Amino acid sequence: MKVESAQNPDLERAADMIMDAVRKRRAVLIVGRCWVDYLGRASSRLGRGERIIMIKEDGALLIHRPRGYEPVNWMPGGEVAYHVEAGPYQSSDRREASGCSMVLRIKSVRRRPRETLNIFFDEVYFVSVLNLTDHGEFSLYASEEDMQRAILAQPSLIEDGLRMISYEKKVDPGFVDVYGIDKEGRIVVIEIKRRTAGKEAALQLARYVESIKASTNRDVRGILVAPGIAKGVQRLLTVLGLDFKQLDPKRCVEVIKRSRGDDLLKYFR
Repeated sequence: MKVESAQNPDLERAADMIMDAVRKRRAVLIVGRCWVDYLGRASSRLGRGERIIMIKEDGALLIHRPRGYEPVNWMPGGEVAYHVEAGPYQSSDRREASGCSMVLRIKSVRRRPRETLNIFFDEVYFVSVLNLTDHGEFSLYASEEDMQRAILAQPSLIEDGLRMISYEKKVDPGFVDVYGIDKEGRIVVIEIKRRTAGKEAALQLARYVESIKASTNRDVRGILVAPGIAKGVQRLLTVLGLDFKQLDPKRCVEVIKRSRGDDLLKYFR
C-alpha cells in the first residue's frame, strides 16, 4: 500500500501508526496541535499551536507552521532514534497540557552531536504513512546570466590569465556578454549561449569583434562559450578566426554557489 491515512485518529492509534512507519522507514505526515522542547547545542521551547510535522525515511524531522516555507524546528536524518507513545504528560511544567489527560509524544534523539527533540500532541487531526519511491536525478541548469556571473567570478573557466573588464558592453551591433583582456594583452570578446550554439551565434560574435576592432588599435579575440556547438559551426569559427570554449552550465552553478556573484555584478556596474 502506497498510502495509509487516518483522519482524527485517537492518540493511541496515531502513536502506533507513527512508530510502525518509523520502524519500516516510511515517510510520515502528521497534522495536529502540539508543543515542542529541544535540548542540544542550545535549548528552545515552542508553545502550543497547530502544525505540520514530517518524518522522512532517513529519520529527518521537520516541524512547519501553517505559513512560511522554512521549518520552525527540525532534526537532521542519519543516526537518529525515535520513540513514540501515548500516555500521561510527564513533566513538572503542565502549562501546555493543562486540561489534557493524555498526550502523544514523539521523541527524536540524535547521537552525534547529542540532541533531543520532544513533540507533544494533545490533538491529532491527520496521520498519513507514505511508502514512496524516488530515484529521479536532480538537474539544475544555469541561465545565460548565471554563466555570465560565473565567468566574471572565475575567468579561468575560459582560460588562465584572463582578466575581466566589463559585461554587457554596448557596441554598434548589440551588447557584448563579457569583455576582458587575455594574458597577452589582447582584448577578448565573449559571447555566451546556454544551449548548443549555432551558426547565428558565431556570426553574431564576429560582428561584435569587427565593431570593436574598428575602434581600437589592439588585437581583438572572440570566444564563443556554450555547452556545445552545432554541426559545421567549428569550421565557420575557424574561417572567422574565432575560438570556442565548451562550458557546462552545471559547473557555472557550482562556481556561483562558492562565490558572491551578485556583488561582482554590482562591482562591474
